[in-house]
Amino acid sequence: MQHLVDTDNFSDAQIAQLLHDAKNFKSQHPPKLLRDKLLVTLFFEASTRTRSSFEVAAKRLGASVVHLDPSRSSTKKGETLEDTFANLCAMEPDGIIVRHSDNKTPKILANMQMTPVINAGAGNYAHPTQALLDLFTMVEYFNGDIKGKTIAIVGDIVSSRVASSGIRLMRRMGMNVLLVAPEQFMPTSDLPQYKNLEDVMDRVDVIMSLRAQLERHETELFEDYDDYARQYCITKERMKDRDILLLHPGPVMRNIDISDEMLDDPRCKVLTQVKNGVFMRMAILKLLLLDA
Repeated sequence: MQHLVDTDNFSDAQIAQLLHDAKNFKSQHPPKLLRDKLLVTLFFEASTRTRSSFEVAAKRLGASVVHLDPSRSSTKKGETLEDTFANLCAMEPDGIIVRHSDNKTPKILANMQMTPVINAGAGNYAHPTQALLDLFTMVEYFNGDIKGKTIAIVGDIVSSRVASSGIRLMRRMGMNVLLVAPEQFMPTSDLPQYKNLEDVMDRVDVIMSLRAQLERHETELFEDYDDYARQYCITKERMKDRDILLLHPGPVMRNIDISDEMLDDPRCKVLTQVKNGVFMRMAILKLLLLDA
């Protein structure tokens, strides 16, 4: 039994296989490889893209999906998360996709060894399927050659599970990672850190913008979102004619994270990431439910 708690659960060979399968799924509709499989989605936090992406991925492969609403589950009656999980596993699903506010939840459930667990985002530490779909998008854009490429992650890095998982995977794949954020948004890290976006624009091949989560911080860093945008919004004026791939995990705060003009720019691949997310999650489901 194999789980996806974070990307380090996958070997280099498995990651290469995921990229291969995702590319194939994107080029042609696959057969219903998972037609006898049943998945349960268990989302303790709100989600639009990730939950729907998993459901579309599963159904394109022929699997059935049951969604459990935790707000109406027995966890609201005092039942422990582990007991809720054990009861779901007693129904013999082929995998459970979980999102939770606590960093440790997916690992705790995976350690119970009752069914494959897929982490759809946990706390501020891990969002492995987003990291893998971003990897697929970059590999696709650069025709397979991302080793040595430099990516700047911009925004509220310390609060971002996307950044956390992404940094680990991108470094593993041989990319150079720079962090750009005000001090309070910056995690403890040995990576190069910059406060000013302009300092890195001539050095990067990729920018990953993150949602400005000012509400997560007790100290007021900016007067308002416009003040933040003046310093960190990715605009046409900042990008100029540079050949830089622009990514964002969503949801994008328009004209705060990325300007309207840049969202329509061909260098911006936000919707490509969403599309690629389905194919990468199809590849992940195939690996965990079939190949493993």
